[in-house]
Amino acid sequence: MTGGFAVEDVAAFFTGTWGVARGIVDDAGDRLGGFEGEAVFAAEPDGSLVYRERGELVLGAHRGSAQRTLRYRVTGPGRASVFFDYGDFFHDLDLRSGRWQVEHPCRADLYRGEFVVSGPDAWWQQWRVAGPAKAHTLTTDFVRVAG
Repeated sequence: MTGGFAVEDVAAFFTGTWGVARGIVDDAGDRLGGFEGEAVFAAEPDGSLVYRERGELVLGAHRGSAQRTLRYRVTGPGRASVFFDYGDFFHDLDLRSGRWQVEHPCRADLYRGEFVVSGPDAWWQQWRVAGPAKAHTLTTDFVRVAG
């Protein structure tokens, strides 16, 4: 595992446009699909960030556009609380060491997340999902888009 680039200012680090590439594999490591697109972190007047992701999702035989919105509320140096677009809490984030692990229960399934900042313009996250409804891993690479 690479990474560990410390982030003290979450808003300054994330703000801007990122290229997104996500792979989705099952527990055996077989590819289920993926997502490619762009994510924009935009600062709000209250100091929070809105994350908007748009792109193309391929999942099995399905191919189509997909989008997602999250809100990052800065809670301190290198830290934020992440919320779904409908307002519910998702998870905490602490990137002061450049790495973070977190869990999020979703009904009977459990999401285990890992975040690693590789440098000032790259980071990745991985969610391992286990439970009766889902069993897969989503790995997403983010690279800052210049300009």
